[in-house]
Amino acid sequence: MPKYTIEPVTRIEGHAKVTIYTDDAGKVDKALFHVNEWRGFEKFSEGRPFYEMTQITPRICGICPVSHHLASAKACDVIIGARPTRTANLLRELMHMGQIIQSHGMHFFELAGPDLLLGFDADPAIRNVAGIAMANPDLALKAIRLRAFGQEIIRMLGGKRVHPIFAVPGGVNAALTVENRDTILGQINEMIEIVKVGISLAKRWYDANSDTVNKFAVFASGYMGMVDAEGALQLYDGELRLVDRRGTKLEQFPASDYLDYIGEHVEPHTYLKFPFYRKIGWPDGTYRVGPLGRLNVAEKIATPIAQAEFKNYKSINGGKPIEGTLWYHYARLIETIYGLERVRQILEDPDVMSNDVVGEAQNPAREAVGAIEAPRGSLFHHFWVDENGLLTKVNLIVATGHNNAAMSKSVEMVAKAFIDGARPSEGMFNMVEAAIRAHDPCLSCSTHAAGTMPLMIRIVGPDGSVITEHSRG
Repeated sequence: MPKYTIEPVTRIEGHAKVTIYTDDAGKVDKALFHVNEWRGFEKFSEGRPFYEMTQITPRICGICPVSHHLASAKACDVIIGARPTRTANLLRELMHMGQIIQSHGMHFFELAGPDLLLGFDADPAIRNVAGIAMANPDLALKAIRLRAFGQEIIRMLGGKRVHPIFAVPGGVNAALTVENRDTILGQINEMIEIVKVGISLAKRWYDANSDTVNKFAVFASGYMGMVDAEGALQLYDGELRLVDRRGTKLEQFPASDYLDYIGEHVEPHTYLKFPFYRKIGWPDGTYRVGPLGRLNVAEKIATPIAQAEFKNYKSINGGKPIEGTLWYHYARLIETIYGLERVRQILEDPDVMSNDVVGEAQNPAREAVGAIEAPRGSLFHHFWVDENGLLTKVNLIVATGHNNAAMSKSVEMVAKAFIDGARPSEGMFNMVEAAIRAHDPCLSCSTHAAGTMPLMIRIVGPDGSVITEHSRG
């Protein structure tokens, strides 16, 4: 059977490839999405003191280290039995909003943007952030300022833009300064206007490319995301809501109970597992997370500008869940507006300037779950410790993992809809990549051990000849 291989998949975080099989007439028969890197953080964390996890897990990823930093801190809170003070939670959420802003902004303008603004068929030499800069220098500068703003929030709180040192079990390690508060507040209006430019560009693109949007990996699924008690979008803390393809609520549960609802399926062609809703089973119980999933489960957004856009988002499919994969980009921009408005709300709260930043440890536990809505979706950190506080077991379900089934389905649907194997073009294959890219995957975060890790050791002589080799797996 003829096949095509896309390797590597570009403009994503991590490493992946796609294999596309066609029949003799060039019609796509099937397509497989392979995550071909393996990360062993769960295993090599065993035996470490639990409190080191706030610094170990951020090393999983340089794009979303704050998510792992805070999810680990939340689990550590439970292990020492400390409830963070209100100020500590505000400051943690402030850092998280900084990450949402920088990550979402980078994805729309610099990773997905070249496809939308320059075209799927544009020359690969310019179909990148450099091409955006050449085509629209002012837009490129705006994008850079937006990402820098989010990164500066992280730096001001945690000392570094990447792998910050801020959250500790029970709270945070420093108060916010008046100077940093005022610096951040002074830039919010400008940043909101930049995101509005992105929203305007996205809407014009959707209107001009409705035929593509309507046949680009449009499919029904479940959806999951975090909400508050009133059903409003939450990114830092709340319960997980799971809805079906019609938007009907299936479950709403605390993160600590996630194993009662989520199972993980394994396929031999990829190191990335496939989470699913246990009560329905695999594969019918698959669901989507991230911006599209979160807006599909939320009833409202508790900030005014984002809420206005959210109403428009909900009207696209008559109030039913949005099924088109390319709508991830619009949902992502709405969340960016929310992040900016939420930064303002936090900084205008008098409690954010308090020095009361660590809660008192009271009731320690030997097992704990920390959860947060990372930019790419729901993130779970689950730790088990012994009597000395050393980790005996770690389970991580990372945001991108939840979307594995959706990415795989999107790849196959787009390949079948847009690739003509008899007359293939580079732009056709880029559309397959764009199906993965729309989910903004962080594949470096998402893989962990499932069975035996293949290993090959070769002993090579001075002349380059193989003397002997041993394999496992």
